[in-house]
Amino acid sequence: MNLLGFALAVLLIELTPGPNMAWLAGLAATEGRRAGLAAVWGVALGLLANGLLAALGLAALLQAAPQLWTALRLAGAAMMLWLAIDTWRGAGLPVATAAQGGIQRRAFLTGAFINLLNPKAYVFFMVIAPQFMGGHMLSLRNAFLLASISTGIATLIHLGIVAAGAGAHRLLGDKARMRTVRRLFALVMLAVAASFLLADLG
Repeated sequence: MNLLGFALAVLLIELTPGPNMAWLAGLAATEGRRAGLAAVWGVALGLLANGLLAALGLAALLQAAPQLWTALRLAGAAMMLWLAIDTWRGAGLPVATAAQGGIQRRAFLTGAFINLLNPKAYVFFMVIAPQFMGGHMLSLRNAFLLASISTGIATLIHLGIVAAGAGAHRLLGDKARMRTVRRLFALVMLAVAASFLLADLG
């Protein structure tokens, strides 16, 4: 397997703006560093699970059964739509109130489910990963290795994004300004929902 080539491909993909990047930046800016970090670990869990599920045949099943692919896209879009509406409604709440409501636990679970329900994550293991396998089958061992490399690179980038977002959070002490930013974040989540609906199996 060409692990170096795979790592470089992952790096290029992760540096391209996408759902995880936009969501993590917005979350850290509106809810703070702890929520952002919790989300990063949730995203990492979801990414790692993608590789293992791909090796167990889920990626191939999605390719063979378009109705399952559609269900996955709709579930992911519905989750992001619900989060967008909830964020818009709670835009005026103090940050402390949101934290008391279990924002870190919610951020972790959301990060995991965003990636478990993200169709593009499965496209990656159907289209991109096989190009670096060197004729090897996507066994459970190989999938875990590739998923670990992918998750490690993504996590480092996501930590940097959260650090930047948390820096912006410290500047948003004004209630009206925070409300505006949270509503912009809700619109970002609507865009993520739309990206799920528009995902192409290829």
